[in-house]
This record gives sequence, C-alpha cells and structure tokens, in this order.
Amino acid sequence: MVIDKKFKGLVKEDFRYVFNGDIETTEFLEVDLDMGLFVTGSIEAGEFIEAGEFIEAGEFIEAGEYINAGEYINAGWSIEAGEFIEAGESIKAGEYINAGEYINAGWYVDAGGSIEAGEFIEAGEFIEAGEFIEAGEYINAGEYINAGWSIKAGEFIEAGEYIKAGGSIEAGEYIKAGGSIEAGGSSGIVAGLSITCKGTLSFGLKAFAGICSWREVTEEEKTITCGKLEGGVVEYGILKETGLEEDRKIELSMDEIAQKFGVDVKDLKIKKD
Repeated sequence: MVIDKKFKGLVKEDFRYVFNGDIETTEFLEVDLDMGLFVTGSIEAGEFIEAGEFIEAGEFIEAGEYINAGEYINAGWSIEAGEFIEAGESIKAGEYINAGEYINAGWYVDAGGSIEAGEFIEAGEFIEAGEFIEAGEYINAGEYINAGWSIKAGEFIEAGEYIKAGGSIEAGEYIKAGGSIEAGGSSGIVAGLSITCKGTLSFGLKAFAGICSWREVTEEEKTITCGKLEGGVVEYGILKETGLEEDRKIELSMDEIAQKFGVDVKDLKIKKD
C-alpha cells in the first residue's frame, strides 16, 4: 500500500497530513508524501513501513518486518517491529518500543514504559525509559542512558555522559560512561568485564566486575575505575578511584609559578582575591 496525496481520507494540515482512523495492510506500507503523516488511530503493516518524513500515530505503529522514517517515529501507545526500527531523528512511544533486531535513532529513543531489542539499541543523544531498557547485544548513547527500573545488555553499555537506573545495571561485557554511573538504592551493578566512569559511581548493594566465565580475565578487565565511589560495596573486582576533577588542586612552588610566567621570584606578587 502506498500513501500519497491522492490517498482517500487524507487531509493536509499545516506541516503534516492527517488521516482520521486506522491504516492497516497485510503487505508493505510506503508513505510517499512531502510532509509527515499523522494517523489518529494506529498504523499496521504485515511487511514493512517506510516514510521519507515522519510518521505518527495516536495509538500504535506495528510492522511484521521493519519501520523506517527519515525524520521521527512517534506513537501514543507502542512501536513494534519484527526486524528493526530506525529513524533519522527520534523514536518515541507512550508505552513501549520493541524490535526483534535493533533500534537506532539519530537523536534519541524515549518510551514511557520499556525499550527492548534483540540486538542493539543506539542513539546519537539519549536513551530513556520509564521502566527498563534491554538489548541482546549492546546499548549505546552519545549523551546518557536512563531507566526507571533496570538497564541490561548482553554485551556492553556505554554513554558519553551518564548511565542511571532506578534498579540494577548489568552487562555481559563492560559498562562505561564519560560522567557518572548510578544504580538504584537497593540494587547493584554487574559486568562481565570492567566498569568505568570519570565521575561518581554509586549503587545500593554490591558491584561485580570481571565475572566473565567464557575466557580468562586480566586485572585491567576486572577493574572498577571511577572518580569516586559514593555508595555500595565492591564484592568482586579491583577498585580504582582517580578523583573527581572538581576536587583536584594544582600545587606549585613559588619557583614553578615564576617559571611558568617567565618572571623572577622577587618580582612575583600573589593576590588572594
């Protein structure tokens, strides 16, 4: 099925086309419009759904194969595909997002409930879910990963800024964040290999690093590296605290300061204010 400007019941409204009701087909669904499509009900296809612009539904969007949009995919209830879900910008659902293979967005992936993929979940900015985030392989975000409940990946979890979960954080391989890592107050963190963050590391119960059982693990691979451990007990692994950047102070002698500025010590005056 192809939806173009001649599609019966389609109404042009400002920046989008609107269809009042549901759109369903047992075959593929191709949206061939110069603007996005908003369907007040649900969008369902037995095969794939593809749109050059955005697609939005008041209820759910579902495809037996894949869902692909040049801009964003948005559903009031859920977004589900047997294969993958991919958008040039964002993917957002009021409840859950589920893909048999992967979920990939240029900007962000956001769900009021859960986000789940058989392979990986990746976003250029953030990945956020009110409940849990789970992937068979990896979870990767340019900025942050945040879940109300748990975050779990068969391979690794990585974010440019922080990783935060209301419950547990678990990865088959490593967990890494450019900033902080935080698990819920009554939960822990488990990694098959290392756990690394430049900021604070906090969890309510225990942390395990380097518990990989399918090969030998080096000391580096079972090291928990963080700026500062703020809560919880390292049950297994080697803890290495590097210090927080805001806590670091530079200590220089008068001679070193004078040399740095290219003046004689006798000409150096330091004002406290």
